[in-house]
Amino acid sequence: MTLADTSLCMDIDFPEEDVPYEEEILRNAYSVKHWLRYIDHKAKAPNNGVNIVYERALKELPGSYKIWYNYLRTRRRQVRGRCLTDPMFDEVNNTFERALVFMHKMPRIWMDYGAFMTVQCKITRTRHVFDRALRALPITQHYRIWPLYLKFARKYDIPETAVRIYRRYLKLAPDDAEEYIEYLTSVNRLDEAAQQLASIVDNENFVSKYGKSNHQLWNELCDLISKNPDKVRSLNVDAIIRGGLRRYTDQLGHLWNCLADYYVRSGLFDRARDIYEEAIQTVRTVRDFTQVFDEYAQFEEVSLNKRMEMVAKDPNATSEDDIDVELRLARFEHLMERRLLLLNSVLLRQNPHNVHEWHKRVKLYEDKPHEIINTYTEAVQTVQPKLSVGKLHTLWVEFAKFYEANGQVEDARIVFERATEVEFVKVEDLASIWCEWAEMEIRQENYDQALKLMQKATAMPKRKVDYHDDTETVQMRLYKSLKLWSMYADLEESFGTFKTCKAVYDRIMDLKICTPQIIINYGLFLEEHNYFEEAFRAYEKGIALFKWPNVYDIWNSYLTKFLKRYGGTKLERARDLFEQCLENCPPEYAKYFYLLYAKLEEDHGLARHAMAVYDRATSAVKPEEMYDMYNIFVKKAAEIYGLPRTREIYEKAIECLPEEHMRQMCVRFAEMETKLGEVDRARAIYAHCSQVCDPRITADFWQTWKDFEIRHGNEDTMREMLRIKRSVQATYNTQVNMMAAQFINSANAAVDSSNSDAMRLLDAKATAVNEQKERQALKNQTSSNIMFVRGETQGAGSNGKVVNPDEIDIGDSDDDAEDEDDDDGDQSNAENIKTSEKSVTTCKDINDLVLKKLRIEQQEIPAKVFGGLKVKNQSDDEDMLE
Repeated sequence: MTLADTSLCMDIDFPEEDVPYEEEILRNAYSVKHWLRYIDHKAKAPNNGVNIVYERALKELPGSYKIWYNYLRTRRRQVRGRCLTDPMFDEVNNTFERALVFMHKMPRIWMDYGAFMTVQCKITRTRHVFDRALRALPITQHYRIWPLYLKFARKYDIPETAVRIYRRYLKLAPDDAEEYIEYLTSVNRLDEAAQQLASIVDNENFVSKYGKSNHQLWNELCDLISKNPDKVRSLNVDAIIRGGLRRYTDQLGHLWNCLADYYVRSGLFDRARDIYEEAIQTVRTVRDFTQVFDEYAQFEEVSLNKRMEMVAKDPNATSEDDIDVELRLARFEHLMERRLLLLNSVLLRQNPHNVHEWHKRVKLYEDKPHEIINTYTEAVQTVQPKLSVGKLHTLWVEFAKFYEANGQVEDARIVFERATEVEFVKVEDLASIWCEWAEMEIRQENYDQALKLMQKATAMPKRKVDYHDDTETVQMRLYKSLKLWSMYADLEESFGTFKTCKAVYDRIMDLKICTPQIIINYGLFLEEHNYFEEAFRAYEKGIALFKWPNVYDIWNSYLTKFLKRYGGTKLERARDLFEQCLENCPPEYAKYFYLLYAKLEEDHGLARHAMAVYDRATSAVKPEEMYDMYNIFVKKAAEIYGLPRTREIYEKAIECLPEEHMRQMCVRFAEMETKLGEVDRARAIYAHCSQVCDPRITADFWQTWKDFEIRHGNEDTMREMLRIKRSVQATYNTQVNMMAAQFINSANAAVDSSNSDAMRLLDAKATAVNEQKERQALKNQTSSNIMFVRGETQGAGSNGKVVNPDEIDIGDSDDDAEDEDDDDGDQSNAENIKTSEKSVTTCKDINDLVLKKLRIEQQEIPAKVFGGLKVKNQSDDEDMLE
């Protein structure tokens, strides 16, 4: 400090608390830290006091950014809340100007100054401040000034100034064009906005900061220019929207509506109507068509309503006004009537090769023959065979039928003739053309012409080609069309001669294109003309051409016709035919032919041959048909040889049939033996069958055996049946338990011993309950005076009582002691019988078992044993059973 300054400070009256700070300032006049400390001390002092300190500091340190920044912030705080006309605002502005003399490169000072000036509503001075800031600062720091500048421009209603500011800004930041467009739209400068939007749409490198795609920006442009035709004048709206139509093909409906809306808002209604018509004639999707058509219909409806209202309100309306209304109404009705036709046109523009849509278009032109002819002509010229969707030949056929229905047969023939020259994809399409042509000639009663057409169509080409060779034209492969030959054969049968028809069938067989139905038809045709051997030869040719199962129908017809024709007169030939048929016959078709073969042998051959055929049939048919076949075999054997000869058949059936049918066959076998009086044989059969009968599942079998023992057995046989039942049940229970145990062990190897003990206890308990139920059932049966006698098939005595020759008189109760030894012998014999029954495993052991029983019964038995069996009362009977 100079001497003068020191003397000045000496003259100022400082408060005592400022003295230390003043002394530090005297010692360190150029220390920013000491000045700031002093300023902080004076922060709560009046404004004038702190401002003096700031001024003194800046006088010593005019280049200190920190002191200037804090001073300016303090001065702005001092004017906060004051009126904008307060002189203090000018003082602060002057302070900013003085600061900028030294701080003109500091963007923060400029930013604070610009923001402070914006608040004061001084438009020109504020603009000058921002402009000076942009000139003073380097361009790398302009991005800090422009947001405040743009905010100032948007804050006040100065559109022209703001537009110029934005134009300058876009040179620095062209990516913010959307913000400029938004501002222009807000101030209703739509022409400038449209220009800017068009420029960014054309710029392929433009990236929207709002995440909008180029397509969205284009839609915004279309909406803007179409809805404001009176304000957007610098752009060619029609060209812009049509450019969008070429560019965005997925939004055609919306763009067409925008273009039409532009002309509607411009008052050019006829031009708008032309745009709508052009749109519905060019769109390719149903969605676009629906959008355009709805807008078009709404436009016509609104136009009609407005015109009707104007005419109704105008008292001076003339006839011309009424005509105009009628014209608008007719135009609207015509549009609605054309909707289906226009929609069909859209679908055909999508795919002009869609045959179905062409047929629908013809139906839409009902009662308009000229339009129908034009439609058919356009269709057959447009649709390409290789690209067609649907059957192309139907267009040609319907076209010809239309001419035929209108009496123009010659024109129909011309259409068919041209159709035969079309290169269809499939041979069947061309064959259908020829067949329809022939049918038309038949309807016109030109039968000879129909035959000539078929002859011409089936003519051999110059060289043979493969029917499935796609490299050849369909005209070259037509001669092998089965559809064509089938109709040719039908026509020859109806209108030709026997020789020509036979030649056609022979030609079909030579070409090897026949089907089993063709062979059968050929045979029937020959039979109708009494050429039976020729028919049989035709069948044999067909058999040689086909394999199973296709040959089934031919064999069926052949054998049936042969037997009907010759019966048993040519037995050996018939046998050869049957053997040839059955040689490779699959099991699913064998049953019918074996039955037919057996019937032949029964009627005209030998019985043993018939039995041999039945025997072969049992193993040749399907497994599910074997049971029915065995039943037929048994029935025929019984009719021819009697029941005893059926035993071998039953035994074979039991060995071959599955368990389900085997049980039924065993029951029938046992019933047959019972009818013959062979009760022991029947019992042995039941015992054999019981080994595959789980009592829990096959309760019917055990009930049948039980009823048999009640009618024909005695107490011992009943006990033996129950013992076998328990044994079989235990066997199945053991198997189930073993399977369950294996499953449990594989699922969980560590099973607690307590659980296994519990399972065993449960099994034992279940077994005990089952045995108790069986004993109770037996007791109930014995207590109901069931008389165990031998079968009803044996005759009764003279006194009307049934005589059982095997009945054993066990005597009265007082003779029990004397016959004790004899009873022991009988018990041992019974045990032998049980053991032998248990050892029976196949039906072949039944005879041995019966003979063994007979030998046991023929042993010497005490005479007392043969006494009459007499039960005196109910209690004795129960004691005996117990």
